[in-house]
Amino acid sequence: MRVQRLRQYMREQALNAMLVTRPENQRYLSGYTGGEAALLITPHKSLILTDFRYYEQVAEEAPDFQLVKVEGKLSLVLKQVLKTHDIRTLGFESTHVAFDQYQEWKTACRGVKWIPLRDVVERLRLIKDDDELAVMKKAIAVSDAACDYIRQIMRVGMTEKQVAWELESFMRTHGAEALSFGLIVGSGPNGAKPHSVLQDRPIQKGEPVVMDLGAQVDGYHSDLTRTVCLGEPDDKLRKIHDIVLRAQLAAEEGARPGMTGQQVDALARQVIADAGHADHFGHGLGHGVGLAVHEGPRASPLSSTILEPGMLCTIEPGIYLPGWGGVRIEDIVLFTESGVQVLTQTRKDLPAR
Repeated sequence: MRVQRLRQYMREQALNAMLVTRPENQRYLSGYTGGEAALLITPHKSLILTDFRYYEQVAEEAPDFQLVKVEGKLSLVLKQVLKTHDIRTLGFESTHVAFDQYQEWKTACRGVKWIPLRDVVERLRLIKDDDELAVMKKAIAVSDAACDYIRQIMRVGMTEKQVAWELESFMRTHGAEALSFGLIVGSGPNGAKPHSVLQDRPIQKGEPVVMDLGAQVDGYHSDLTRTVCLGEPDDKLRKIHDIVLRAQLAAEEGARPGMTGQQVDALARQVIADAGHADHFGHGLGHGVGLAVHEGPRASPLSSTILEPGMLCTIEPGIYLPGWGGVRIEDIVLFTESGVQVLTQTRKDLPAR
């Protein structure tokens, strides 16, 4: 079904074939999870070109694809395959293929018109099917459980790196095949950096601790952020946390299919602006999650994407105050026929315990 949808696009664009090189897109179309490969989709054939290291893996993971063995340079094998199948107009993933690689392929395959394409398979991936949603929920459950766990064992004096290691160890031993990204644990003033780098800084009593984590399960990712406090938070932290939580709830309760990403972003951004912190929320509200941890759709001031049932998106407003710290709260939501379903289940309150 996924390949047929791609072929429909190819017919509409008068393409003889499409070369798929981005790993996430290869996995989406074929099931193949290895590397050093290229998929060639023609109107009637589904081919996978790779070398000796991956022959058995192709047979196991992509049985519906015909294996083309690469012995030597891929460009020369590609030249012969395109000639055999009379391919004269070829679409390729221009945002993934390096310019030098493109030049090599184009030189080898003279007589073929190369058509640069952007986000073709990515658009097919926007709406998740039932199988994808089932795996996504497993990944989300792993990160939810990790967040619940870390709240119970965090102690004043633990370093950011120690907290991150506990989170990673828990996820890897509770169903995650890998982390979705480098964990973020930003304590105190480090929390003012949305992508704070882990440090040996001990966590202090009463300060905000921003934790951003994700688990990969069967190739699909989760993405979760919570801000917690060890000990009694002061009035400033309580106030900032309340603003961010109200902003998130405004977006989750107000989002509807048919809205643009910009409109959903505005639901949360207005709450933060009304509280006097417009300048302290500098990133978009959210992004899609799936085979990539950051994919479409986007919810941001620049997003004109129409949100549809079956799309997943994070809702992650934040306030970042240099020298003090930050607060971010992030869920993954599923757009339904009437609104959104919040898939992230771990609690959002500020006290760690």
